[in-house]
This record gives sequence, C-alpha cells and structure tokens, in this order.
Amino acid sequence: MPDAQSTTPSAFTTPFPLPSLTDQAERLIELGVPALTGIDAGELRAFAEKAAGAPPGALLAVHPDAAPASALAPLLRRADKPGFVVVDMADVDAFTPQGVDLPEGPFYLVHDLDRGDHLGNWSPEEALPALHEAGRTPLVLTEGIHWLLQRPDVLERNKCFMAIGSRLRKPNGSFDARTPAIWISNGTGRDGKERKDAPKVGWCWWNNRHTWLGFGSATGRTAGLDG
Repeated sequence: MPDAQSTTPSAFTTPFPLPSLTDQAERLIELGVPALTGIDAGELRAFAEKAAGAPPGALLAVHPDAAPASALAPLLRRADKPGFVVVDMADVDAFTPQGVDLPEGPFYLVHDLDRGDHLGNWSPEEALPALHEAGRTPLVLTEGIHWLLQRPDVLERNKCFMAIGSRLRKPNGSFDARTPAIWISNGTGRDGKERKDAPKVGWCWWNNRHTWLGFGSATGRTAGLDG
C-alpha cells in the first residue's frame, strides 16, 4: 500500500486538461449520445453555453438516469476498437451512485478529475476513506466513461482506473462485491481476440488490489447553471 503522502490533495495531479464545455457538448452530439439516449441535443448545447463560466477543467456529464453506462460504453474508442461491457456484467446499469450526491437534471459538471495512479495497489475498501480524507469524491461509472469520451488518452496500459462511486446494492441491503472499473482488454478469454486493446468496462472485487488500477475521483460536482 502507498504511504500516507499518497493521500494528500497534492497527490491528485493527473495532467489531462479537458476541452471547453461547448466543445465537450459537441463531442457528445457527434458521438451520437442524444440519439442513443433520448436527451435533447439543443438542451445539451444550451447547458454547456450557460455553464461556460465555470472554473476550467470541468467535465460535462450526463446523469446516468438519462445516459446509462450500457449506452455509453460502446462509444468508447482505443486503437480504433469500440468499448464494451464484460459479459458477466450484464447488470451494469444497476450499479448506481452510492454515497455520492449527483446534481438534479440531465446534465451537470464534475470538477478536477484525477485517475488516482498513486493509489494503485490499494483495494477499493482501502481507497474510499483515503479519497474522503483528501477531500475528494469517487467517480461514478458513467462519469469515468464521459471522461474517456472526451479524453481517450486517459486510458493507458497499466494506468487505468476504478469508479467506486457506483455500486450494486443487493435485495438484502448488502453490496455486491463487484466494483466497476475501466481498463484495456488483452483480448483473452470471453473478451475475444477481436477486442484486444479495446476499452473494457468490467469489475474487480471490493477487497482486491491491482497495481494497474487507480481510483478515479473529483473534488466535487455542480449543477453548472450559475457559472
């Protein structure tokens, strides 16, 4: 496990500047997000224009109720390969925000994203309190996908990330031990050789550590309309 210095706010410094909010909106429209999810492209543009005065570095996100992970994942691209959800996560959209408050409305902003490289080899159980101690909030799965739609280069070999703000609560009230993550397929097993190097939405166990998985996080979220 990394030392205590890894949990200080200064440790969260992933250098991936985002395009302007209006450019992000056009990117989502170009990818077909409105057509796939039923959100209104004009409303998306209007939101981005009104929020243009927000602090730089904000991510434009669509609420998972309006644009679920199952609809967004195939829009991911890496090495000309489309993204996919692993076959044993057919219930991906049931992984909902837990311990995370999302702004109301179909669109909102996520601020100061970080991939959490310095938390590699931590388990989700260990990383969550460390994020909170640093004044950060874990990304939900759709936020991680939105980030990669705008900056595909955030996903790198041996530097991928989990989105532990999304979890699946079972009927008995406990949490499913699977925890969402986004990484790069090796084209093995049920992924299929044709998916080698494709962006992969999958899961890891809540108590397991992986050296190649950090923890996506942000400093917060805002409705964005007062920017």
